[in-house]
Amino acid sequence: MEHAPFKTSFREEFHPVTTTPVAGRATATMAARATDLSKIYGQGETQVVALDRVSVEFRQAEFTAIMGPSGSGKSTLMHCVAGLDTFSSGSVRIGETELGSLKDKQLTKLRRDKIGFIFQAFNLLPTLTALENITLPMDIAGRKPDKQWLDSVIAMVGLADRLGHRPAQLSGGQQQRVAVARALASRPDIIFGDEPTGNLDSRSGAEVLGFLRNSVRELGQTVVMVTHDPVAAAYADRVIFLADGRIVDEVYGPTADSVLDRMKQFDAKGRTS
Repeated sequence: MEHAPFKTSFREEFHPVTTTPVAGRATATMAARATDLSKIYGQGETQVVALDRVSVEFRQAEFTAIMGPSGSGKSTLMHCVAGLDTFSSGSVRIGETELGSLKDKQLTKLRRDKIGFIFQAFNLLPTLTALENITLPMDIAGRKPDKQWLDSVIAMVGLADRLGHRPAQLSGGQQQRVAVARALASRPDIIFGDEPTGNLDSRSGAEVLGFLRNSVRELGQTVVMVTHDPVAAAYADRVIFLADGRIVDEVYGPTADSVLDRMKQFDAKGRTS
């Protein structure tokens, strides 16, 4: 679902971006990496190359946005790195674990224990309270949440007075806050967001992006987000741009204007987003 770009004033209200020092990047620990990653659909004349030998690293405690025109491969890249989709060739690692070597049960366990997900649809269970939705993945895994961490996450997303409410009693923005808290609650190695503000109005979207920004800056979380919105991308430490299944550019310390200018270059080449 498309939505209007967030107003810059909302972004300024909710935690301006701070960028990672250049000197620290070379030695930063990798939360995830893809090497020569390809994803091909079909064969012969119907073959479509969604990813074409993509290599990219996602560093711990860094917020990365993935952008590109429609059909550029940005969602495919995220889904393959997150273990939600198979890939045709290459390598994907979450930490030191190679995804291609895992069986289905092992992959399910890795996604449950090491990865957090935030989607455009909130994916909350309507019969559970906000707190029950937040702790559900850990409950399924038979693990008790770290109370101090859980309290910090709930405080950060401003849900302390809504924990007993069910999704139908919450606004869209509040439901997505629950989804953010759910993704953070188990302290995953990395969180993936696929257009996480796509169903939200400008102000609610800015709040959610501020929470993700804070989770990186204050909690040391690693976040990778697919977005089409330049202002949303400006919350990130860096933006990588895809076109035709390949990474074509990378920008650190992005601003909404710099991202928009880069996207306009795609349009000038006949690609539309």
